Amino acid sequence: MSELIKHECGIAFIRLRKPLEYYHWKYGTWMYGINKMYLLMEKQHNRGQDGAGLVSLKIDLEPGKKYLHRIRSNDSLPIKDIFTRIFENYEKTEASKIQDPVWAKHNLPFAGEIYLGHLRYGTFGGNSIENVHPQMRENNWKTRNLVLAGNFNLTNVDELIQKLIDLGQHPKDYSDTVTIMENVGHFLDREVQALFDKFHDEGYNNKEISELIARELDVAKVLASASKNWDGGYVIGGLIGHGDAFVVRDPNGIRPAFYYYDDEIVVAASERAVIQTAFKLETDQVKEITPGHALIVKANGDVAIKEVRKPEEIKPCSFERIYFSRGSDADIYQERKRLGYFLTDKVLEAVDYDIENSVFSYVPNTAEVAFLGLVKGVEDYIKNQKKKKLLDNMEIISEDLINEIMETKPRVEKIAIKDAKLRTFISQDEGRNDLVAHVYDITYNSIIPYKDNIVILDDSIVRGTTLKQSILRILDRLHPKTIVVVSSAPQIRYPDCYGIDMARLDNLVAFRAAIELLKERGKGEIISKVYNLCKQQENLPKEEVVNYVKMIYEPFTDDEISAKISELLRPDDIEADVKIVYQTVENLHKAIPNHKGDWYFTGDYPTPGGNKVVNRAYINFIEKRKVRAY
Repeated sequence: MSELIKHECGIAFIRLRKPLEYYHWKYGTWMYGINKMYLLMEKQHNRGQDGAGLVSLKIDLEPGKKYLHRIRSNDSLPIKDIFTRIFENYEKTEASKIQDPVWAKHNLPFAGEIYLGHLRYGTFGGNSIENVHPQMRENNWKTRNLVLAGNFNLTNVDELIQKLIDLGQHPKDYSDTVTIMENVGHFLDREVQALFDKFHDEGYNNKEISELIARELDVAKVLASASKNWDGGYVIGGLIGHGDAFVVRDPNGIRPAFYYYDDEIVVAASERAVIQTAFKLETDQVKEITPGHALIVKANGDVAIKEVRKPEEIKPCSFERIYFSRGSDADIYQERKRLGYFLTDKVLEAVDYDIENSVFSYVPNTAEVAFLGLVKGVEDYIKNQKKKKLLDNMEIISEDLINEIMETKPRVEKIAIKDAKLRTFISQDEGRNDLVAHVYDITYNSIIPYKDNIVILDDSIVRGTTLKQSILRILDRLHPKTIVVVSSAPQIRYPDCYGIDMARLDNLVAFRAAIELLKERGKGEIISKVYNLCKQQENLPKEEVVNYVKMIYEPFTDDEISAKISELLRPDDIEADVKIVYQTVENLHKAIPNHKGDWYFTGDYPTPGGNKVVNRAYINFIEKRKVRAY
């Protein structure tokens, strides 16, 4: 994605099922767990660069010993920062001691059996260290100690905060992180107290009761009670002080979560391929956590997958497949190639089938796999044209004609180059237009001026700001006849409220295009009508809200909106014609058949809270309130 869009966070979880001595004997170091955790987090660094955190838990330490350790960073390289700090501490330890796993467990931080790591993209709130996960809720009772880290956004924080207030609590912050922590913490406290009362009535003393609670605690019951009113997308990892651990996934499967376990280890992460890489596994060995279920690992190492919410319509986020997750996953790689392939007809139409005078490229690097698919599609078209030409000219066939026909192929060049360091430097001040204009550079003399078309593929086009201020102006320096910008994703028409930083309608170029078309064609009354309908629903329960913002797009075809987007994004000071080509929703689902989450394209939200969010976003747009809609 050529634009800077903050998105899904990432989690990593490891539970060692053997004592540290075992890993020291088999793998040559008791640091096996923490080394693997570094791999899991580093291989997912694409999922969060605003911060990183890690918690380690040691099981069965004697009282008075610190058994929970946490480190967090909002440094510019947060993963490197936290692991450098951990290992610098180890380097100061005597070699004889550092080689002793028993001594290490009792004396070194992060020498434990359980690890929970997190990569953060801050879609809401600041980037202060307090906002970095894992978050902790501490207590002297081990079974009341709670650690959470997640990839989530809830649409109904206001409702949940009110429920906490009604319980007599006083939440310290108005955020989904605090809400989830206090929800889980509340029901954990209730379950612990109920077990305490039960065992107390049976005549056990307090020390015995603590051990019994740790053994009998029903983690699935706690999660079911806590999450029953959550509306949103989430994958949340958690640790309880005595050693129980879990990773829970939302009932629609919006956010991704994968796991693997054997007799040595239990591991979970946001992406399948990173588990495969870290542990040298085959694709079918890594499983997906079923929507509405939790991976639960008891303190004794027992593993179970348990239902905590009834699974609903399964709508995993398609953006995970288009852009967010790394393309090294076997399925994602093929899906992205299909996304590019299915664009072939629309791209050829945009260049009037003039392949000879069209140069194909892509930007940024994450679009490369889809680009391979597009090139394959053009090659297949050329192959069919060659067959037809040979068959049509059988009577006059010659070596020269065969050579002429066989030489036809797509012209592929690396035209646009992203300056990542420059982008990082200016990312906090989008007003520096002159710097933004130089985020990309070009390969000079890569096309024939005033004759060639440039076809450049991007993962998606959200705001269009980078296109207008940077990419199109830079490409125009090559003096192409036409610039065709191709999006492997459909038009993004609606805000996301489950994790991606797309919360305002006025930031979506497809929405701005539809509004302009309504005004131009004398249909401005629809703008007011939708506003009134949204206002009428403002105080309804989320379950009764209808997405009336769909009416903004209904009068127009996809091609009409694409044409208007082309007008809006074409800078006045360039020479080339500009055409914007989008994927269709139909072809999106053909390319990615198992990930039906398409609400940002269609407005079909998987949870009731989504409809409430989109209507609120529209009200904010009309009332010129530049705030988040949830």
